Amino acid sequence: MSHPTVTVPIREAIRYAQGRAERLGRTQQLEIGEDLFIRIAPGGRKFLLFCLDGEPERGAAEAIAAALGLREPQYGWHQGTTLRSLTVIEAGAQSLSESGPAEEEDGTL
Repeated sequence: MSHPTVTVPIREAIRYAQGRAERLGRTQQLEIGEDLFIRIAPGGRKFLLFCLDGEPERGAAEAIAAALGLREPQYGWHQGTTLRSLTVIEAGAQSLSESGPAEEEDGTL
């Protein structure tokens, strides 16, 4: 017997993941749309937004940064071995290393 389906607003899901990242000190990853993923870094003050086919749009990153309550977010790009991720970091947040999906810190698979 399967559990009943529960619909959760995306804003609520990403805030929950942000809280877990902050509380547990571990990266949290969510699929937030068709071919759109987010990895929230430990501390909950920076994230990567990526697609497996193509690149994410900055407008989506801006909306997520606002939903997460990031103050003065800074936007950039991370080029991994297999894909390019849009990075969002709150101004003044501690710089923690973050790699793309299925990549080691040295960029190898």
